Amino acid sequence: MGLGESTPCWYTGRFWLLRLGYYKLERAKEQATDWIWIVDHTVQLGSEKCLVILGIRQSSLPPVELHLTHEDVEPIALLPVTQSNGAIVYEQLVQTSEKTGVPRQIVGDFGPDIKSGIERFCRQHQNTCYIYDIKHKGATLLKRELQDDEEWIKFTQSAAQTARKVQQTSLMAFAPPNQRSKARYMNVDKLVRWGQDVLHYLDRGVGNDEFDFTRINKKLGWLHEYRDQIGSWGNLINVVDSAVDFVRSVGIYRHCSIDLETAIEESVNDDRANRVRAELIFFVEQQSLNAKRDEVLLGSSEVLESAIGKFKTLEQDQVKSGFTSMLLSFAAFLSKTTQDAIQTALQAVPTKKIHEWFKDNIGESVQSQRKAFLKVARSAE
Repeated sequence: MGLGESTPCWYTGRFWLLRLGYYKLERAKEQATDWIWIVDHTVQLGSEKCLVILGIRQSSLPPVELHLTHEDVEPIALLPVTQSNGAIVYEQLVQTSEKTGVPRQIVGDFGPDIKSGIERFCRQHQNTCYIYDIKHKGATLLKRELQDDEEWIKFTQSAAQTARKVQQTSLMAFAPPNQRSKARYMNVDKLVRWGQDVLHYLDRGVGNDEFDFTRINKKLGWLHEYRDQIGSWGNLINVVDSAVDFVRSVGIYRHCSIDLETAIEESVNDDRANRVRAELIFFVEQQSLNAKRDEVLLGSSEVLESAIGKFKTLEQDQVKSGFTSMLLSFAAFLSKTTQDAIQTALQAVPTKKIHEWFKDNIGESVQSQRKAFLKVARSAE
C-alpha cells in the first residue's frame, strides 16, 4: 500500500478477529423482557458440540419483513461441551438468562436435548414460549413423505450415479447438486429443481454450440422415467416452501394461519401435497397460540443456520482440529461492526484474554491432542 511499513502476519490478524469476537460476546447485554433467543448446536470433529445462542429484542425486529441479517443479531452465548442432554441445555439457558434477563421467546429445532432443555426452561418461566423453526418442521414432513418412497430412493441413487459420471466431463454443468448425508431433507428442493430444469432442457430437443444434445440425452435421459414423480415432488416442495417463506417473512401472530391458508394454493389432483398443506396450516395455527394480541414472534432460525455456515467457511481446514479459539470468530461477524466497536475491543481485550477463554471453555483441542500423540509415537520410533 506504499506505507513503507511491514504488514502484520496472518496470526496477528487472527488475534485481532478473536479479540473483537470476545468483546462482542462478553460485553454487557441489555436487560429486558422482550429478548428472542435463537438456539442450536454446532458440531465438529471430536466429541464436542457447542450450544450457540443469538439474540434480538422484539423491539428491534424489522418493521416489514423478518429476514434477519448477521448484523441484526447479537451473540449471546457460545457454550462448548463434551456431552449434552436436556439437563445440561437447561442449565446453559439458566446461565444465559443472567446476561439478558428471561427471554420472551426461544426459537430452535426439536433436537432431543435442545427440546427437553427448552421445554423445562419454559415450564419454569411461564412468559417464555418455545417456537419450532418452520424450516425444520417442513423438513420433518418431507422426510416422512419421502424416506419410504421407493421411487424417490431410486431417483436419488440415479442422481448420485449421474454426478459421478459427468463430474470430470464437459457435461459437469448438468451435474445434480450434492446430496447431504446429514439434514438431507432440508435440501431436497435443490435436487427436485435440478430434475425439473434438466427435463425442460431435454424437452426443447436441441443443443447448442457448447453442448452435444445427443450426449446429454444419453447421460440424463433417464429423468424422463420420473417426469410424473418429479411433478408430484415439486408440488410437495412448493407447499413446504410457501409455508417457510410466509413464516420467515411475517413471523407468527394470532390467527396467522388464516393468512397462510390463502398464501398456499391447493394442488389440483395431488392428495399428498394437500395433506402436507393442511398439516402446516394446523402447525402454524398451534404456534400462533403463543402470541399475545398485537405481538409478532419469530418463526425461523434461518439467520443462525446461515451464521454457522459462514463460521465453517471462515475456519477452512481448521475444522479438522475440532473446536479451537477460532470459535470466537463466530461472534466477531455478528451484530454491527463499527470503527468504535473495533477500537474499544482492541483496547479492552488483551491477547491473554483469548488464551484464558480457550482454556476455560475448550481446554485441549483435537490438534493439541494429535501433537501430543505424535510426540510420543515419534520419540518411541
